[in-house]
Amino acid sequence: MILPFTQSERSTVGIEWELQLIDSDSLDLRQCAAAVLAAVSPPGGEKHPNIHPELLLNTVEVVSSPSHTVPEAVADLERSIAELAPIMSRLRVELATAGTHPFANPLYQRVTNKERYARLVDRTRYWGQQMLLFGMHVHVGIEDQRKVIPILNALMTRHAHLQALSSSSPFWSNRDTGYASNRAMMFQQLPTAGLPHQFDDWAGLEGYCADMLKTGVIDDFSEVRWDIRPSPKLGTIEVRICDAPTNITELKGLAALTHCLVEYFSRQLDAGHELPRMSQWFVAENKWRSARYGMDAILILDAAGNEELVSDTVARMLTTLEPVAEHLGCADELQLVRVIFERGASYQRQQRAYLEGGRSMEAVVRQLVAEMRMGRPS
Repeated sequence: MILPFTQSERSTVGIEWELQLIDSDSLDLRQCAAAVLAAVSPPGGEKHPNIHPELLLNTVEVVSSPSHTVPEAVADLERSIAELAPIMSRLRVELATAGTHPFANPLYQRVTNKERYARLVDRTRYWGQQMLLFGMHVHVGIEDQRKVIPILNALMTRHAHLQALSSSSPFWSNRDTGYASNRAMMFQQLPTAGLPHQFDDWAGLEGYCADMLKTGVIDDFSEVRWDIRPSPKLGTIEVRICDAPTNITELKGLAALTHCLVEYFSRQLDAGHELPRMSQWFVAENKWRSARYGMDAILILDAAGNEELVSDTVARMLTTLEPVAEHLGCADELQLVRVIFERGASYQRQQRAYLEGGRSMEAVVRQLVAEMRMGRPS
C-alpha cells in the first residue's frame, strides 16, 4: 500500500491551536518563537511534547495529546498556555490569536529554520510569503480505513458551516478585506491546499498520492494541506478548516462540533446508511460564500441544491448531535457554539472593535489580547 492507515481508537481527539506572539508595546508580531521554545524545552535538548514551532517565527503551536474527550484535550492546551505565561511576561510578549493579524506586514516575517519550510517558501515564492495565517486543527480517530473517505466527503457538506462559525480574519496587512475569513482565501493559493478532492474510496486517494509523488509535487503525503485530510500515520481525519479561535470558549465549541460530526457520520455508516455528498462545485461555492459573508451566508445544503442560512442549519445540527455529544463527553462544550450566535463570530466582533476604536487596527489587536486573557468572546 502507498498509504497504509494506522489503526486508531475510534473517536479519540486531538487539537492543535496556532498562537500569535504579539509585542506588548507595539502590538505587532514578534519573531521570538525560538527564544520561547528554548525557554520551555525540557533539559537535555528534548522538544516540548505539547508546544511546537510553526512555519513562522512569530508563532507557537500548542497541541494536545491524543485524548478521549474534548475537555481532556482542552485541558492539555490550557496547561501549555499556563506554562508559557511567565516566559511571555519576561519577554513582554502577549499570546493571542485569530485567523490573521490585523496589520502585520507578511513580507517582514521570518521563516523557522527547517528544511521543509524553506522548500515550501522557495517553491511557492510570493504566495508562500503570504502565509501569515493561523488556524485550529482537530484530529479524530477512525478505527477502520474504509470509513475515512465516506466520512471526509460527508464532512464537506458542512465544511462551510465550520468556516463561517470560526471566521476570525477580516483584516489583512492593515486593510479591511470585506471577507469574514480572508485566511480561507489566502491559504488555498498553495498548490496542495484548499478543498480536498473527493474520492470514491481509499484506492482513489492512493492513486492521487502516487501521481503527486511521481511528478514531484510532494515528497510525502503530509505536504498535502487540504482543509480536511486523512492523517494516515496517526489514523485520524484532520479537520483544518477553522480560523484560529480567539478564545478558549469558542475553541471548545468548535472542537466539540467537529468531534461530534465525525462520530455522527461514523454511526450512520455503522447503521448501513449512505452518507451525504455534494458536487465539488457546490462545495467550492459554499467555501466562497462562507469566507465572504460568514454568519450571513446562505449555503447550499445538499446535492439537490437546497439552501439555508448558516445559523439555521447549525442550530438544527446542534440538536441532532446532542446524543452524540453526551456519549463523547462534550455536551456542555457543544452548546458553547451558541455563544457565537449570541455574541457574533470573531470577525464581527473585530469589525465592531475597529469602528468603535476610530478605525484603529491596534484596537482590534487589544481586543484579541483581551479575549485570550478572558477565555471568552468580549
